[in-house]
Amino acid sequence: MNLSRNLFIGAALASLLLGGCTSKVTEKDQYSGYLSNYNNLQEVTTTSGEKAMRWVSPSWNPNAYDTVAFNKLELYPAPKPNERVNRQTLDDIQNYMTTKTRSILGQRYRVVTSAQPGSKTLIMRAAITGVTAENEGMKWYEVVPVAAVVGGVSAASGHRDQDTTLFIEAEFIDAKTNQTVAKVVRKVFGSTLENASQKITAKDFKAAIDKLGTDLQAFIR
Repeated sequence: MNLSRNLFIGAALASLLLGGCTSKVTEKDQYSGYLSNYNNLQEVTTTSGEKAMRWVSPSWNPNAYDTVAFNKLELYPAPKPNERVNRQTLDDIQNYMTTKTRSILGQRYRVVTSAQPGSKTLIMRAAITGVTAENEGMKWYEVVPVAAVVGGVSAASGHRDQDTTLFIEAEFIDAKTNQTVAKVVRKVFGSTLENASQKITAKDFKAAIDKLGTDLQAFIR
């Protein structure tokens, strides 16, 4: 009885200590290297109420441009699908985000696939740098670039709810000066999965991607 009681108390204390410790922003050791640099990033609350790490040049003026060079969301580094997220899922997420982004940019700017000569062109670079699932309220997870892998999770926690997470990095570059005028590193939460065996799909992230679109729209307004 005493052993059972001690185990129960230990589990309760672990739950209190680990509960709610999941970071709402990308940690430094999760930066992919996609951006030219990660200097001066600060945590901000976006228009949609989500957290992000962002830096914006004091000279940023969305009205200074009439064209945006944007091709598509990249997958960086090279995709590594596995049993929980296959290549089709990665492609579906990439295509949905690309279409959404081009649509929003097109409401304000002329969108082209590559930078054109001229002083009013803004280059947008953006990439999906990771897809993962982490135990709800815990930090026992491992992010592998563009792959969903759960690491360090005991068998007993295999039935615990898991949060799906998408990692995004993006920057705007002034085509005339070749200087970055804004950059963001974003951790996006999708649907909650029932356990560590459930596969991740593009549908899990659609609502979260729509929020990203709202924030992009507000940023270039």
